[in-house]
Amino acid sequence: ILDPMGQIVNHSHSLFQSSSRFLLQPFCFFFLFIQGLVQSRSTGASFASSVFNLMNAIMGSGILGLAYAMANTGIISFCFLLMLVACLAAYSIHLLLKLCDQTGVNSYEDLGGRALQKPGQVSSFPMLLSFITMSSYLFILKSELPAAIRSFLSPGESGNAWYDDGRLLLVLIAVCIILPLAMLPRIGFLGYTSSISFLFMLYFAVVVVVKKWSIPCPLPHNTTTLYGTSKISNVSENDCTPKLFVVSIKSAYAIPTMAFSFLCHTAVLPIYCELERPTKPRMQKVANIGIALSFFLYFISSLFGYLTFYNHVGTELLLAYNSYLPRDILVLTVRLAILISVLLTVPLIHFPARKAVISLLYGDQEFSWLIHVILTVILLSVVLLLAIFVPDISSVFGVVGVF
Repeated sequence: ILDPMGQIVNHSHSLFQSSSRFLLQPFCFFFLFIQGLVQSRSTGASFASSVFNLMNAIMGSGILGLAYAMANTGIISFCFLLMLVACLAAYSIHLLLKLCDQTGVNSYEDLGGRALQKPGQVSSFPMLLSFITMSSYLFILKSELPAAIRSFLSPGESGNAWYDDGRLLLVLIAVCIILPLAMLPRIGFLGYTSSISFLFMLYFAVVVVVKKWSIPCPLPHNTTTLYGTSKISNVSENDCTPKLFVVSIKSAYAIPTMAFSFLCHTAVLPIYCELERPTKPRMQKVANIGIALSFFLYFISSLFGYLTFYNHVGTELLLAYNSYLPRDILVLTVRLAILISVLLTVPLIHFPARKAVISLLYGDQEFSWLIHVILTVILLSVVLLLAIFVPDISSVFGVVGVF
């Protein structure tokens, strides 16, 4: 005999179980995510995640100045010098990994302490270098992000809006984006954000290639476009002839620009320590792939940026596009993409700085969430205060250089 009430009760009970399971599922995923964050460090980061992290450490806003370096050295000279710098960067990583294998030490602080017997001074070097880099990146965000936001709005909407204050934007970004990413205990988890940063750099290179065929050369005087009047004035045919070799006083400044474009060594050992199956050949392969992909994006964006404006390219490539196409949607989105890429690089640079401080103060003490959180907040606060209250980026280097 069927019991209608029993069927209703059983059906309600099963419905309650399925609905409660559905409601609790997000919390289960969140619990598993937190459990994954605090799991043993022996799990290791994947090969692809390590490549993206290294590329994020390599590539930054320096990609904007390489087209100017090509204009001052010539195409062939630039290609040779850029390849030379890339090979030297890969070889220096090879020497670093070889030293780690021979000594059994996987940190700059321990390597320097063993070599120079001055661990305190050696620990301060990666910390100061990371401080300089983070401060300069945050300063770029403070000065460029309000203008990037205003560029998406109509001229009549610009005023005393909250987003015009770069310091307020910087605090919001630091609290909402940089701090949560910097709180992660392992650098391997930043592989996802590093892959996004790589896609933004790839998008930048694609737009540079596309705009080569959109901007004519020679550019006429005071050309009136859909977006306004052009301010670029390369009007002779000689200005549109690419130069293979250039030797001038400005050529000497191209080499430091290329060298800093491959500066990633403070992040190499933290990535190596968390790499899945960490061996010297495997990490060297990570470095070779990351440097090769960075070289490819550097060369493509520099070549087509130079072939668009030639000697009028300027020290920052995006400024040339803004002069000719001040409200072009592709240029505006690329500008914002570069800033987001710079933003996502800051947590990656924060890791070696915090590791150096922990090594200096606590040595080989076991991982502690309390120390981890306190040092993360203190370091980010100091860097944020530097970026907010120092009026000029050159002053950032001066303040840090005093110490």
